[in-house]
Amino acid sequence: MPPHHLIPHHDGSPLYVSEAAPALGDRVRVRVRIPESFGAVLDVHTRSNPDHEPRYTVASHVANLDGWDWWEAEIEIENPVHRYRFLFSLDDGRGLWLNATGLHSIETLDSEDFRLVTWPAAPEWATSTVMYQIFPDRFARSAAADARALPAWAEPAKWDDEVIFVGPDTPRQFFGGDLQGVEEHLDHLERLGVTMIYLTPVFPAQSNHRYDALSFDEVDPLLGGNNALVSLVTAAHHRGLRVIGDLTSNHSGDAHEWFTASHLQPGAPESEFYYWLDSEQRRYVSWLGVPSLPKFNWNSYELRRRFIHGVDSVVSKWLRPPYSLDGWRIDVSNMTGRYLDQDLNQQVRRVIRDTMVDANPDTILLGESTNDAAPDFDGDSWHGAMTYANFTRPIWAWLSKPGSPAAGGIGMALGKVPTYTGEEVFQAHQRFTAAFPWRVRLHNMNALDTHDTPRFLTHALPGTVPVAFGLAVTLPGIPVIFAGVEFGLTGVDGEHSRTPLPWHAIADAAPTIALYSELIHLRTGHPALNGGGIRWLHVGKEVLVFVRESEAECVLVVAARSGFSLVLPPDAVAGAPVRLYGAVTQTVNADGVRLSASGPAFGAFALPGIELPDFADVGTVLALDPPTDD
Repeated sequence: MPPHHLIPHHDGSPLYVSEAAPALGDRVRVRVRIPESFGAVLDVHTRSNPDHEPRYTVASHVANLDGWDWWEAEIEIENPVHRYRFLFSLDDGRGLWLNATGLHSIETLDSEDFRLVTWPAAPEWATSTVMYQIFPDRFARSAAADARALPAWAEPAKWDDEVIFVGPDTPRQFFGGDLQGVEEHLDHLERLGVTMIYLTPVFPAQSNHRYDALSFDEVDPLLGGNNALVSLVTAAHHRGLRVIGDLTSNHSGDAHEWFTASHLQPGAPESEFYYWLDSEQRRYVSWLGVPSLPKFNWNSYELRRRFIHGVDSVVSKWLRPPYSLDGWRIDVSNMTGRYLDQDLNQQVRRVIRDTMVDANPDTILLGESTNDAAPDFDGDSWHGAMTYANFTRPIWAWLSKPGSPAAGGIGMALGKVPTYTGEEVFQAHQRFTAAFPWRVRLHNMNALDTHDTPRFLTHALPGTVPVAFGLAVTLPGIPVIFAGVEFGLTGVDGEHSRTPLPWHAIADAAPTIALYSELIHLRTGHPALNGGGIRWLHVGKEVLVFVRESEAECVLVVAARSGFSLVLPPDAVAGAPVRLYGAVTQTVNADGVRLSASGPAFGAFALPGIELPDFADVGTVLALDPPTDD
């Protein structure tokens, strides 16, 4: 296959698709862009697969601009998930396929096709979101927390105490961070430049993490109660920040009012909410066998009515005034509704989203799915995935010290973090993003670390934090900052990473805070990084180069693990790069663009936007048989 910059390109972004959110029956024009240096192409077809039956459409050559030939075809959207690929017929008799995984000389899998979906799109603001994740108990403690009586489960800790991350006291250690504490530090979030706060659960529970809710009807009084949430969201909205909450659709806590009403009480109305393993309703199914987290049985209509369906449901209540959350992150969404031979996941997620649309359509829905998330993320409900396979794990494997211990929370194999080359990072990223529709891919979370993982800095190679977070803000997806990374915090696993933020040392953290702020503003300040397409230019062991492209501008991105020097040929990009960020050296001459650095480096450069032909109604739908050579 030719070098990356010489491969025909399509990615589903607005450069290549006339309508990203079509309805059934719509005709959408799709384009592919072929470098002149690729060689002679006799003709181009799209191959769709409506009702799992191949259908081909003729593409027409519509323009030659800046050394690229543009071909365009029309496809009819006949299923809610419409899959398509391109077929090139070459003058040497070969046929090549282009799908979401790249260019292929043999026929490709339907699962790797590009996708257009007819489900309602994510809110417009979501594409330019930068997320800041807050674990409330450890973010900031207001003075009001001192007067609150603690429940029996809580073991009080001073703000500067060491985190207990092994043993039975781990979930009980209570630092007392609250929502007023978050509100008191909104200035910090504004300076960073983030645009959305993600709060892990705020409902009352019997742990500091609150994923074992005992009710969904109120905000935990230890966090300040309902009024504290109203005040925080109102203040955040006033500053242009959005706030989303966290729901456990897979389970409740064993102290939840629904569970206590049915445990050992056969015939109780709430009995149908859970999976019981004996007639006495003593034993029950729980999340990974953890007794404190009994699993919901979504066969129950009454559970759906109370929790996810309709105006009186939990899902709806907290999105409507006076609380006005801007969306939900759903915990272990991949397990929700699934047990043995039952799979209600699709039903549950669609009901959740329908309820959200009725309450406030301008909200986002993100689902946690730690591995291959794509099968559940066709855009029917989840707008994006909190997943680790396409971003977190490949970046860790490239930029961590060789032999670093792998903690289970990051989802890697037990033992050590594998060591990847840049080529393997690209391969892993491409493999796990190819099956997402483009608009879902834009809303997947690019998280280096979260409350469930070690902190990236703990085992990072020296000098690679800007490289790693630079990729988070420039690859398609929502960049994620887990509160505390801007202070340079470390942690060996998810529990250890939940360190109270050292606000007393904010001056000492100024250089790190400035680093994150500059990279966040790089993301928010450039249209190409907020919805623009992506085209890979160079994939090497130590350095990765790609360009995010839009009609308004392009941004050239360089990420290097160590020192390097390379030349992008003259036909790789148009125009002379203008530095936006970083210390990567660039020079332009007749050979192309030379890029170099003496060590780990991240750089971004502005380039002119892509000159586009107008979309035209040029496609002709062929018979169902594939094209032939005669």
